[in-house]
Amino acid sequence: MDRKKKSKLLLMGKSGSGKSSMRSIIFANYVAKDTRRLGATIDVEHSHVKFMGSLTLNIWDCGGQDAFMETYLVSQRANIFSDVGVLIYVFDIESREFDRDMVTYTAVISALGEYSPRAQVFCLIHKMDLVLPDHRHDLFAERSSLIQSNSVPFTVSTYATSIWDQTLYKAWASIVYTLIPNLAIIERMLSLLLRTVKAHEVALFERSTFLMVTCVTSPRGERNPNRDRFERISNMIKTFKHSIAKHTGASQAQAAPMEMTIKTPKFNLILAQLTKNTFIMVVLEPGEALVNVAMLNVLGLREEFLKMDLTAERDPETETEAEDMGGNYKGKGKERAQAGRGGEFYAEEESQYSG
Repeated sequence: MDRKKKSKLLLMGKSGSGKSSMRSIIFANYVAKDTRRLGATIDVEHSHVKFMGSLTLNIWDCGGQDAFMETYLVSQRANIFSDVGVLIYVFDIESREFDRDMVTYTAVISALGEYSPRAQVFCLIHKMDLVLPDHRHDLFAERSSLIQSNSVPFTVSTYATSIWDQTLYKAWASIVYTLIPNLAIIERMLSLLLRTVKAHEVALFERSTFLMVTCVTSPRGERNPNRDRFERISNMIKTFKHSIAKHTGASQAQAAPMEMTIKTPKFNLILAQLTKNTFIMVVLEPGEALVNVAMLNVLGLREEFLKMDLTAERDPETETEAEDMGGNYKGKGKERAQAGRGGEFYAEEESQYSG
């Protein structure tokens, strides 16, 4: 693919709120304890991160000291806030100046509305591990309400996060989900695989970050009570990669498992590399034959993914069509119909193995 799609991500928040730490964990393969050696961000740090091979995340990590914030909002206003695809604003839950933080945030929202009115806004209420468990829900709800009321005209998504658990992966997976082109096509292909092999759920992960890109789930899979299971898997696989790299001397890229199968009396789980930049996870009923059928279909899906142009812009008509086609399968984050088209080889596989 010659074309590359770039998305500008503006990462902002008060100095010491944890912006650079979370960026280093997600994109630079740091473990949480290693972020302690990171220094404060000076002015703006630019980084270009490839995601799924063809999408480039143009991350602007903005230092949060008062002098820098004033510069962003005045002399560098047009440069900082123009062409923003996503604003990620980080609030420190321990801040003793939350009212002042909100004043700064409101000014940022105003500038964003002026130069990038179509940007998406995510607010991460960070360091929640420092709050007593019994108080977390109420404190998060209170802060979220205040943030929402100061975000007009934007609709803001808020997340409680910590670098010490899977909540960070949940937030960032939701962020990158909004940036993936051809998402409706990807989800239709995954749901076709789900129905063909009668899986409980199928999830797609990006290889280097191991963030979940999207998933489709059957009605039975929806009954799984572990709502944060995908983020937990992201966290566990990243930890596993660190362990392999540490004990073998391999790089983080080399440490990624190529294929993993877990067989239990209640379910089978397949984790396999789908393309150079993605992994696929399939959860299905126990049985050796089902595993073999699933792996054959994954090989077919691999060929379809290699043909797909992941740099194409999202097509609202295609996404609306996917949502209107009916069905009982749910995509990540909201109900989606996953019916369809664009994978005829699955019909052949289904007729071959369903008897």
